[in-house]
Amino acid sequence: MSNPDFVIRGAKWQGEAMDLLVADGKIMEMRPTGGSIAEGVEKIPANGALLLPALTDAHVHLREPGFEWKEDIASGLLAAAHGGFANIMCMANTDPVNDEVSVTEMMLDKARLAWPDGPRLFPVAGLTKGLKGQQLTNLAEMHRAGCKAASNDGLPVHNTELFRNAVEYAANWGMVVIDHCEDPDMAPGAGVNEGELSSRLGLKGAPTAGEAIQVARDILLAQYLDTPIHVAHVSCRQAVEMLADAKRRGVPITAETCPHYLLLTEDAVEGYDTAAKVNPPLRTMDDVLAIRQALNEGVIDILVTDHAPHADHEKEVPFAEAPCGISGLDTALPLTMRMVDEGILDMETAIRAWCLRPAEIFGLPSCGFAAGDSADFVLYDPSASWEVRPELMRSKGKNTPFMGQTMPGRVNALFVGGRRIV
Repeated sequence: MSNPDFVIRGAKWQGEAMDLLVADGKIMEMRPTGGSIAEGVEKIPANGALLLPALTDAHVHLREPGFEWKEDIASGLLAAAHGGFANIMCMANTDPVNDEVSVTEMMLDKARLAWPDGPRLFPVAGLTKGLKGQQLTNLAEMHRAGCKAASNDGLPVHNTELFRNAVEYAANWGMVVIDHCEDPDMAPGAGVNEGELSSRLGLKGAPTAGEAIQVARDILLAQYLDTPIHVAHVSCRQAVEMLADAKRRGVPITAETCPHYLLLTEDAVEGYDTAAKVNPPLRTMDDVLAIRQALNEGVIDILVTDHAPHADHEKEVPFAEAPCGISGLDTALPLTMRMVDEGILDMETAIRAWCLRPAEIFGLPSCGFAAGDSADFVLYDPSASWEVRPELMRSKGKNTPFMGQTMPGRVNALFVGGRRIV
């Protein structure tokens, strides 16, 4: 066996101290610590840190081009790197929309210039031209340019025949369609759940039925076409129950949710807190419990941030006028570790949802520790707690309902393809 390029010494993996051997940007071997290492091989002490596969975020808004005051590709990838992410899929709701090869190429060029060694950027193609839901984007060209998926993002395609054609067209190129499931006629972008709270606050609410109707349509289409569809940011019990039934029947449907749907309820918008205004909105505790169970049982496949940064002045307005969205890249991994600590999910589920299933669904580099896997991993210090404050967030967007909370641990190092990024 040839010698490794370097060894991570004594990192904690599944409760055991391990050595991770890396050669040519790939995992060579993971083994119990203490074995002999050839002279001249760099030894990097883990200093008690946890060893984790690097994360993949399949739903991020980097805002560039067009909205660079909210975020840009360089700042978004900075937040991603310090958050432990090796792979980022960025949505197409830019200006211009990412519906042309030139826009995709610009995004990739910006990413390579700012972060030549990673995190890796995978732009998501706009499903329709201008995200207007009328004319399909040339997905063949977008796939060749580097897009792994297509989505109309927060403007779901209401025309079912057009959406069907889009799903079939994308599948011809190995692309998965990601659908924001919301009936566009039922309070789109309301940012608060329809119910007693929204009535008391005098706000127009978004009912769970609006989400469930679109999920039902997508399940029926995926079954009829026998073609995968990916459901974005699931937030309610009704959607979960339909997805569970569909998966039992073998329908090729996958789904995602976000940390905020696992940890927060609609009560977070009390006091008209725009930091908690998100689409789909935060729901009831019953919905939260259903989402948790679905993630643990694999009904929901992956976790994403739906990172949606905004400038302070955009959120510091009356609730009804504020944009939806939570800045999530800085806090996603610490929040996940909090959920593991609290027993909301186990580490195996967290790794499946952040690291393994995204690669399987979207055809991305696998972040694992099998020999030959890309050496994408994190050293995470669980003892280095920190308080979420604007100056400690790398993203330009400071819009988070977790502001002021203490996060359990931080990323000490991120390696992508065997190169240390952080």
